[in-house]
Amino acid sequence: MTLAIISDSHVPERETELPDPFRERIASAEHTIHAGDFETPAFLAEVRDLAADLTAVYGNADPADAVLPSVADVTIDGVTFVVTHGTLNPVEAAVYGDDGFVMSADDWKRAIADTARARTRAWDGEGIVGVGGHTHQVEDDVYEGVRVLNPGSVTGADPAERATMFTVDVDDGAVDVTLHEV
Repeated sequence: MTLAIISDSHVPERETELPDPFRERIASAEHTIHAGDFETPAFLAEVRDLAADLTAVYGNADPADAVLPSVADVTIDGVTFVVTHGTLNPVEAAVYGDDGFVMSADDWKRAIADTARARTRAWDGEGIVGVGGHTHQVEDDVYEGVRVLNPGSVTGADPAERATMFTVDVDDGAVDVTLHEV
């Protein structure tokens, strides 16, 4: 199965639209994941109409009345993708009683990995992929046993240097990630 993974669209405040090549990839994917920061209900509706199936979460630039969860998951061909925007680490906040704010690249990876493990209870990271956004920086790494993905900004919204997204082919537990840039 082919997924499109996108985040941080920021339409219309920072950018005006999705790049056409990305629009085509989203439309042809069997499932799309958006890791937050649509910015408007109209753009969320546009992505919903474009995607065959959508898993999406609330980002810090989304309106307060956006009807999106802060964490979501979808299991495809034996792999569970856990999605959160990446602004906070809810596990750290709950366990240590602090605010859980993500302040560094390492904090971001920890937040995505912790959230994925807690959501799935797969403490070793087996069979899970954590997906986040927020930083507008592309990430494809393994952090404490969990593969963490950040597709960057699908529109190239500042501070991103260019528009980026992932397509992911999932087949019987195997995950093949491809970065696309415009």
